[in-house]
Amino acid sequence: MLLLWMRTTVGVLMAGLTLGGTAALATELRVGIQQSAKTLRVGVAGAAVVTDGAGRSLGTLPPMLGFTAQVQGGQVSLHTFRGRDLWVRPMNNSFVFISDDWHRGRLRLVARGDGLLAVNHVPLEEYLYSVVGSEMYPYWPLEALKAQAVAARSFVLFRLRRPADPDFDVGRTVTWQAYKGYSRESDSTREAVSATSGQVVTHRGQIIEAVYHAASGGHTENVEDIWSAPRPYLRGVPDFDQEAPVYSWQKTFTQTELSRLLPGVGQVRSLTPVRTTPQGRVIQMQVTGTAGNKTFTGGELRRLLELRSTLFQVTPNRGDIASANLVNAPNGGFEFQGRGFGHGLGMSQWGAFGLAQRGYNYQQILQYYYQGTEITPAR
Repeated sequence: MLLLWMRTTVGVLMAGLTLGGTAALATELRVGIQQSAKTLRVGVAGAAVVTDGAGRSLGTLPPMLGFTAQVQGGQVSLHTFRGRDLWVRPMNNSFVFISDDWHRGRLRLVARGDGLLAVNHVPLEEYLYSVVGSEMYPYWPLEALKAQAVAARSFVLFRLRRPADPDFDVGRTVTWQAYKGYSRESDSTREAVSATSGQVVTHRGQIIEAVYHAASGGHTENVEDIWSAPRPYLRGVPDFDQEAPVYSWQKTFTQTELSRLLPGVGQVRSLTPVRTTPQGRVIQMQVTGTAGNKTFTGGELRRLLELRSTLFQVTPNRGDIASANLVNAPNGGFEFQGRGFGHGLGMSQWGAFGLAQRGYNYQQILQYYYQGTEITPAR
């Protein structure tokens, strides 16, 4: 047992330990916080009941102390409790510490092999308090924060149709949407969620897959050019993201660095765009090296090279003007000159900021980025 976390505890105590805000929707989400942890820090702000998977009470977990959860002999071990499936249920609606932050709701711990699955069961609206603050700056215009709240609510409700795992609906990372716990909440994020409580983006009466990204670099994309078949509400539109610090960017690689990062081509000799979207995002690029040719998707290049987006051109790193169709290996390496951050589909977060600055309300922002949609109460 360890005495806990004065740094994070103080913030919770100053804010008060009970939950507030408007009544949440009945939907409860299962958010995967950790999926194969060897150990996990767990604690509670107020007393909590620990139960097994069948709901039988095993005892209470004392407040303001830190405990290590781990798998031992195929069972979860937490304080004096053992079981394949343990629940930590805070009393009086207080908070539970999971891994690296306080969270609302309850905690389920499941033994999976020699690893630990940690799932935060949390009401939808309270989950959104954190998501909005994890995805946008809390000091941005309220209308932008409201747009983020409605988009995030729509996105997660759409994803409930295809849960990520039998034991959780979504994860906590930007693969789904960022959820970083209580520390990312603020008065403004709670206000944005409460002011739009239960509202979703719909097309012909159905909740849409309200994908979003940080910044498009000037123009969003049609979904069929990036991912899948056309969807009438995911159409490319001019963006208002010019104030984004990621509106334009560059990243330089030496020939040796690029050759190490791109497998299967040997020493990189040249890069040739094969397919791009109408806006210039790379769909496919051929890389020629001493071991032969290999075609990479834009997404593969973004992941392997840790680029901010697939909207880029490659030039020699020596100030020359490169061919639009072929970039040969220069002595100074390769410079990737790009724009935007993310996939470029749906709502641009920096664009929402720009539109809010221009006086748009959240409904107008959402209907600009999701064409032909309505903002309606969730059913």
